[in-house]
Amino acid sequence: MACYPLQIAGLVLGFFGMVGTIATTLLPQWRVSAFIGSNIIIFERIWEGLWMNCIQQARVTLQCKFYDSLLALPPVLEAARALMCVAVALSFSALLIGISGMKQVQCTSTDERVKAYLLGASGVLFILTGIFVLIPVSWTAHIIIRDFYNPAIHAGQKRELGAALFLGWLTVAVLFIGGGLLCGFCYCNRKQRWPRYPAPARQEPCADKQRNVPVLRKTSTSYV
Repeated sequence: MACYPLQIAGLVLGFFGMVGTIATTLLPQWRVSAFIGSNIIIFERIWEGLWMNCIQQARVTLQCKFYDSLLALPPVLEAARALMCVAVALSFSALLIGISGMKQVQCTSTDERVKAYLLGASGVLFILTGIFVLIPVSWTAHIIIRDFYNPAIHAGQKRELGAALFLGWLTVAVLFIGGGLLCGFCYCNRKQRWPRYPAPARQEPCADKQRNVPVLRKTSTSYV
């Protein structure tokens, strides 16, 4: 019972991690336009995401366009797409497995050991989801920073870190914490309920073993 709050906290954080993973995948603010010059008046902002480009003009109108060709995309963007799609699928699967391992859900099994293993597997999947999110987010941030300080690239083509990248890093932290709590719940529950070595069998006392042994009593005879 003392480990039950770890289960609830882990599942709640896992749910927020799943929502953050989906939001990071869909948001177009992975790469945003950088303003390096001395011009204070900005008429246009450019957002570049995994699925679309958006242009905001004078903070009034916003126009977005999906990428026309899949094969014409750079390999970095294709790899980021694939990793984020896998992360979304893993987070959804981890949440379903974690809900199946709750004590109140009886559709899977009533054995507490099986439910603890389901929660542990859910925690591992959440941690794996965080790794799949961390790779494309950090990779994209590295490319943006490298190109920003490259003098060979024109100032109009340089980009800065977008809000989706920061949301991705926050999502990774939430997924790691939630997965760690679920794994901790599995270890705590296993330590409390299942001893490492089986308990020795109860031995019957010698008196019980000899209970059915017939006893011969010596009878005394009297002589007159």
